[in-house]
Amino acid sequence: MPAVRVADAVKNYRQGQGEVHALRGVSLTLESGDFAALWGPSGSGKTTLLNLIGGLDSPTSGSVFLGDLEISSMPESHLSDVRLRHIGFVFQAYNLIPVFTAYENVELVLVLQGIPSSERRRRVMEVFEALDIGSLAARRPAEMSGGQQQRVAVARAIVSQPDIVLADEPTANLDSVTGERLMELMRRLNEDMGITFLFSTHDSMVMDRARRLIHIRDGRIVEDTTAQ
Repeated sequence: MPAVRVADAVKNYRQGQGEVHALRGVSLTLESGDFAALWGPSGSGKTTLLNLIGGLDSPTSGSVFLGDLEISSMPESHLSDVRLRHIGFVFQAYNLIPVFTAYENVELVLVLQGIPSSERRRRVMEVFEALDIGSLAARRPAEMSGGQQQRVAVARAIVSQPDIVLADEPTANLDSVTGERLMELMRRLNEDMGITFLFSTHDSMVMDRARRLIHIRDGRIVEDTTAQ
């Protein structure tokens, strides 16, 4: 079964007296284990499509499936549970909780899932070790560099072992060396843990490392290619 299926998704927004056509009938299937980049210029519909797949927004028309769950018609009360248990998010702005330590930021997902404390600690420390951020455990976001915060955000996204990780411009705030390390890390997580990754990006470095490139322009997918 596909990890994600989007069927003829349309998304329109009101803007002043007019209407913005953000997505114009997008259909897309992501297989389990895909490592894909959604690329295109600003305003092409990348983030809108990512938000629909993540259940953060709903289409004006069309359908979005996560596995066998149609999330596009779910009530928010069910959607929040699906996001918690099946989807990891890496946001461009990191979205770490300022008053929490790195450890607490990552652990929170497992707390919300009702995981016992001993199991939470094992999982968090396992992810910290994989990402080489054990030394950051007691630091708060203001005490970390952008690259360190981004790795903590990745740890938070994968600690619950989600079906898919959605990353919106994951390298946008990083220097090229840190960005490359982050992409290599996510590629390794994809290969070792089988997590499906979908990035929205206009960074050629991300595109070079993706195994699948989905080109979106003016709210339509214009090309979808897989690396040989």
